[in-house]
Amino acid sequence: MALKIWRNKGWYYKYKKQNIFYIDEGSGEVLVLIHGFPTCSWAWHKLWPELKKRFRLITLDMVGFGFSDKPLKYRYSIRDQANLFETILQDLGVKHAHVLAHDYGNSVTQELLARYLERKNTMEKGLVLQSACLLNGGLFPDLHHPLRIQKLITGPLGKLLSPFTGRRELHKDFEHLSGKNTRPSEDEIDEFWELLTFNGGTNTFHRLVGYAEERVTYSKHWLGALQKTDVPIRLLVGQADTISGRQMASRFADVIPYADVITLNDIGHHPQMEAPEAVLKHYLAFVNIGKEV
Repeated sequence: MALKIWRNKGWYYKYKKQNIFYIDEGSGEVLVLIHGFPTCSWAWHKLWPELKKRFRLITLDMVGFGFSDKPLKYRYSIRDQANLFETILQDLGVKHAHVLAHDYGNSVTQELLARYLERKNTMEKGLVLQSACLLNGGLFPDLHHPLRIQKLITGPLGKLLSPFTGRRELHKDFEHLSGKNTRPSEDEIDEFWELLTFNGGTNTFHRLVGYAEERVTYSKHWLGALQKTDVPIRLLVGQADTISGRQMASRFADVIPYADVITLNDIGHHPQMEAPEAVLKHYLAFVNIGKEV
C-alpha cells in the first residue's frame, strides 16, 4: 500500500495539544496495532487488507513518530504512549481490544497489560485486553544489543547528532536487522525516511530513544505483567534478528508460564514487513480465526 494512500485513510486526534495521526477501519472485534521504533503505523500496511476483513482495526503514530507531531519540548515515555492509546480508545468507544505489537510497541503493550492487571485486582473499570501478540522487541533489557547509532544518540552528544542521522544510516540498520532475503526495497527505505523526517523528526531521536532506560527501570513491573496476566499472549519472532531474535524467544519460553512462542527462520526484526503471510497465518491461528499448519 503506497504511503500516500495510507495517509489518506487517516484522521487526526488531539492529545496534550499534539496532533496524532490515526486510522480506524473495518468492523468486528477491535484489533489495535502498535508500531515500533523508529517506524510508525505504516509498518502494518502489508497486513492491513487481510486483517481488515476480520477486525475493526485501529492504529496510530505515537507522539514523535510518523505523521504525528514531534515536539522538541515533550516528556517522551512509554507510559505516556500507553496513556495516549487508552485515551483515544476510550474516545472511540472501545471497551474490549486485541493487541498486535512490535518492538517499542511491545513495551507499550506490557504497560497496558500491567494496568489491566491492576484494574482487575481493584475491580476498576477500563479497557479490557482480550489477547496480545508480540513481534520482535526488547522484552528483556539485559538481552538488548542496541545499534551503534542508538548508542551514539543516547550519549552526551545525542542532541547534536540527532539532526545528522541520515537515510544511509537507516538503510544500514534495516539491512543489519533483516533476513538475508527479506531486506526492504529502496522504495520502502525512501518512504520510511520520508516518515522519519516528517515534521523535523530527526531532531527528536535523542529524546525518543530514552525508552531503553525505561525498559530497565520498569523491567520487573513489565515482566510481572507478562508472567501474571491471564490475557492470552503469543510471541512471534523472526530468528535472524540480531537484536531481539533467537535469544529473546528462548528467554521468553523459560520465564513465561505456558509460553506460546512461534519462531520464523531466516526472518529478521520486522516480521510484519519481511514475512506478512506467515505473520498473518500465525496471528489468525492465535485468535482462533485461522488454522495453524
